[in-house]
Amino acid sequence: MASCAHEEFELSQKHEDILGKRALLLQQMEAHNEQQKAQKKQQCVKSQAAKERNAQILKDFQNAEKNLQTRQLLHPDIINLETLYWASIERKLPAWEQYLLGKGQPPVSESGRLLRQQRQKTRQQDPSPVQCKGKPPRPKPR
Repeated sequence: MASCAHEEFELSQKHEDILGKRALLLQQMEAHNEQQKAQKKQQCVKSQAAKERNAQILKDFQNAEKNLQTRQLLHPDIINLETLYWASIERKLPAWEQYLLGKGQPPVSESGRLLRQQRQKTRQQDPSPVQCKGKPPRPKPR
């Protein structure tokens, strides 16, 4: 009988341990459940804010598109000049490409060469050391 009482005591202790572990697990599950609820609520708030931001961005894009459609068109002469300008740039770009990349001298057109040659000739013909024949420099104010 003593052994039965001892076994019953051990079983009741195991039962108490199991109930204690169960209560601890229930508390942990409730805490985890509360954390998940808080995260879900926070995610809903962030999602709503993102929806509002997206709606505002969409509205801004629609307004920008509307403004672009109703914008006054440029005069045909201005469009023609712009087209001619960019066509000129595209034609002359290959000649300037090496210079713009820092690998060569700037290209000189035929008129530029003639102008440079004329300057060199006038310098060679002019015996005076003065290059500029304009007015003398102004004195500095005191």
